[in-house]
Amino acid sequence: MKTWIALLRGINVGGNNIVPMKELVALMEVNGFSDVKTYIQSGNVVFKNETRAGDQIADLIDGKFGFKPSVFVLSEDELKAAAANSPFQTEVGKALHFFFCDQIPQSVDYEFLDGLKAPSEEYQLIDKVFYLYAPDGIGRSKLAEKMGRTFKDVTITARNLNTINKLIGMIG
Repeated sequence: MKTWIALLRGINVGGNNIVPMKELVALMEVNGFSDVKTYIQSGNVVFKNETRAGDQIADLIDGKFGFKPSVFVLSEDELKAAAANSPFQTEVGKALHFFFCDQIPQSVDYEFLDGLKAPSEEYQLIDKVFYLYAPDGIGRSKLAEKMGRTFKDVTITARNLNTINKLIGMIG
């Protein structure tokens, strides 16, 4: 069995797409996943399984909760590499954000990004991860707010450095 990390996009946000984590753990365990653990309510799941099973997880959620989220499944090595490849070093976990893409973006409008970027912000795209260093906070970042428009044909989900570090700790 391999260890996998599932990042569920858009669940438990603003009272929409509610998935109680205890129910998700039970649902996954009943369906053959093992050592299922979650971190906070925003859809971070560490589990063991023979395969990535992202589509299976999305289908299980759809069957139980009535909506089908995008599910990004990373291997242990992929998550650790995303953290190790970060071009920005910071101890402030809420200042660095990882935007995971479902595929490598084929076209990026860097002029658009630069027009949104605050003077204190920095960003870099490496493979399927867009790193955003926003030391003044993500809530104030125009760039973070418009990320969905930046990668038109790519689905993304974001996590901050604190969450990435916690997930790495959960996989050991």
